[in-house]
Amino acid sequence: MLASLPYLIRVPLALVLLAVNLLCHVVPLFAMALLKMLVPIDGFRRACGRILVTIAESWIAINSAMFAVFTRTRWAIEIDAELNVQRNYLVLCNHQSWVDIPVLQKIFNRRIPFLRFFLKRQLIWVPLLGVAWWALDFPFMRRYSKQALAANPELRGKDMDATRRACEKFRSLPVSVMNFVEGTRFTAVKHAAQSSPYIHLLKPRAGGVAFVLDAMGDALHAILDVTIVYPGGRPGMGDLIADRIGDIRVHVRELPIERDLRGDYEGDAAYRTHFQSWINTLWTSKDRLVAALTR
Repeated sequence: MLASLPYLIRVPLALVLLAVNLLCHVVPLFAMALLKMLVPIDGFRRACGRILVTIAESWIAINSAMFAVFTRTRWAIEIDAELNVQRNYLVLCNHQSWVDIPVLQKIFNRRIPFLRFFLKRQLIWVPLLGVAWWALDFPFMRRYSKQALAANPELRGKDMDATRRACEKFRSLPVSVMNFVEGTRFTAVKHAAQSSPYIHLLKPRAGGVAFVLDAMGDALHAILDVTIVYPGGRPGMGDLIADRIGDIRVHVRELPIERDLRGDYEGDAAYRTHFQSWINTLWTSKDRLVAALTR
């Protein structure tokens, strides 16, 4: 088993193979992305999109297989849901580490529609990945600070406009919309700064979740509530590659999208209060689950 190789052999070998896998997939992905950009025909672009997703799913599958071969991480995955590639999902998850992303990809790849994240607009300039995310229809969001909004009130609502446009596109695609509800990775400093009422989680941001539910309408079939725990502490990507993660525990449950979960979050105060109560209750339950999975 490759995980038993000496560290100085195993890690460089894993990095080389990960780089080769990226190169083998990024070349056809870029070629298809260029075609998609140059030919402004909706049907052609949809066909390009399907091919691009197939390429991305292949890349993820090989990455996941390599992590399984090169590491001795013990996985405990409980899925209380009937996953189906023909259904569209809103995936809600706590956020502890960049490792959360390959964890989610390993669990859901080819089992539900391709996961798409809302990304900060600056990430479009990340070498290689920025173009790939654009080609794969990941939505890019421009977040404005309170200071910027105070100085330029006309910017208020621009981020929601971007969300609305992305959701309109998603209505015609098989999609799983991924949302890290806390909006950022958990750290003790952020937890203290927020005075978070939860022990293991940051405060959830309800507005973005509510907006996606309303904008997507009946195109979304269910919510997948995901809880990820690293009992040995929050790792980095280097820890994953170097086989320094002992255990990863994941719990997935399916939740129905009840009619009262959709509404006008900005304009309807009663709905906003109801939705905030729903997501706070969800987060209280998740906080207890994190504690149980950490033991």
